Amino acid sequence: MSQEQPHKSSLKSNALFYFGACIVAVILINIIATKYFFRLDLTEEKRYTLSEASKEILKNLDDIVYIEVYLEGEFPAGFKRLQRAIKETLNEFRVYGQNKVQFKFIDPNAESDPQKLKQFHYQLVQKGIQPTNLFANEGDKKVEKLLFPGAVVSYGSRQVGVILLKGNSASSPQERLNQSIENVEYELISAIKEMSTAQKKKIAILSGNQELDSLQTLDITSELAAFYQVKNVNIRTVPFLDEYDAVIVAKPQKRFNDDEKLKLDQYVVNGGKMLWFVDALHINLDSLGENGAVAVPYQLDLDELFFKWGVRLEQNYVQDLTSGALPMNVGSMGDKPQFQLVPWRYHPLLNTYAKNPMVRNLDAIYTKFVGTIDTVKATGITKTPLVFTSKYSRILAAPVHVALDEMRKEITPEMFNKSFLPVCYLLEGTFKSNFANRPLFVEKYPGIVNQNKPSKIIVCADGDLIANEFDFKTSKIIPVGYDRFMRKKFANRDFVLNSVAYLLDDKGLINVRSKEITLRPLDKIKIKEEKKYWQVINLVFPVLLIIVLGVARYQLRKRKYETMN
Repeated sequence: MSQEQPHKSSLKSNALFYFGACIVAVILINIIATKYFFRLDLTEEKRYTLSEASKEILKNLDDIVYIEVYLEGEFPAGFKRLQRAIKETLNEFRVYGQNKVQFKFIDPNAESDPQKLKQFHYQLVQKGIQPTNLFANEGDKKVEKLLFPGAVVSYGSRQVGVILLKGNSASSPQERLNQSIENVEYELISAIKEMSTAQKKKIAILSGNQELDSLQTLDITSELAAFYQVKNVNIRTVPFLDEYDAVIVAKPQKRFNDDEKLKLDQYVVNGGKMLWFVDALHINLDSLGENGAVAVPYQLDLDELFFKWGVRLEQNYVQDLTSGALPMNVGSMGDKPQFQLVPWRYHPLLNTYAKNPMVRNLDAIYTKFVGTIDTVKATGITKTPLVFTSKYSRILAAPVHVALDEMRKEITPEMFNKSFLPVCYLLEGTFKSNFANRPLFVEKYPGIVNQNKPSKIIVCADGDLIANEFDFKTSKIIPVGYDRFMRKKFANRDFVLNSVAYLLDDKGLINVRSKEITLRPLDKIKIKEEKKYWQVINLVFPVLLIIVLGVARYQLRKRKYETMN
């Protein structure tokens, strides 16, 4: 009895010691965790890890960011996955932005009054959140639901709508949802960044050489104005362009003189960013007439400048089997003409992109009379083709006869024997002046700089890519990239916004678009074949495991106390 009592006392002391040590360890871990913040992301793609650029923006917020996400209610599993990804991203935002990031999820279809519901939906559309039609089965009925997969981000007195369902429409629905999930962080953080930046960057949209007028660029100007200071600038009247962070040149049609070219040259040499939408040939679809018309080269006198930057606009048009369509009279029924949409090969739909965050997961771009771009030697300049035609294309060199009757001709794939022709280039590096080594220019314009700061230029061989149309019947702007005949909106606007963001990105935020989440779909055939096997495993194995562990624990305790006795 005297030997058993000390032994029990020793066991009790050891148990108390270990219990106390555990409490002390927990307290120490919590103290260390409060001083040294860290998070672990064990996923292969680091899907829960924010970029350093995002963390910096969230940590430096001066005001509260309110985010209202209109993705709540009953919808399919795919949208539930998107909803869950948005919640996870916003929770990560809150970790780094702390109490300055507040969000809530709202059901856009919760209102029972049809009139109030319609008004609420209209308000969401006005804020820039476009609805998505969803067809679902409820019992024996097939019902249509409107989803608004977007968010309204508010910061101070500013507010912007963010569309969270994007991606390439050529992909499967599951892949497109996955692309949307990949872009959630970028779409939200870019909106927060632009609204929380005290000093907006300045963008000049050039005029003076018969570029697109302010009405034709109103849609893209309005979109850019949400994030930047945008101003229409006449290159003929301003002494220089240095005060602007980026310059957009949209479809010039008149010759640039030496003074104007020098302004562009020195702007780029000194680190200015430029975005060009320019046609090499001139044609007007509205005035083709019965016999068509001949597309002839513009006399812009920009070839030498583009050569210095490393590209050459080819004087041609591209036709593509993947194209837009125009209404055509295909016959009459009684005394009424019958119109039908017929492919118009001069309006390629571009859906092949380079591996660049600017164009990742981008939907198709609608182009009109686009040409190709070639590259020439330019020391120190990196030339990246961004956008390509499809696998089935062909080139028509100037002079090109364009006629609407071409839509009636039979087309065979063998005629389209060119593949993936580049129509848009990104140029990066430290550019050299085209005028610095010319004595006449140096004498006339003292202070010409030959080479100074790194810059970026994007050149697209379609001037209409950035243009919006105007409906004079309704007095409303038709958004950039919307085709009124096909009744579909393409990604022209997103391409322009992404391009500007890339040019002006000094923190690498655009690289967030490179995030990739791998789809790992289950093999449905294998699931069906092995269904019963895995059901048995899932039901029987846990029970057997518990029994084995119970027996093992019983044997260990029995052996332990038998030894003690």
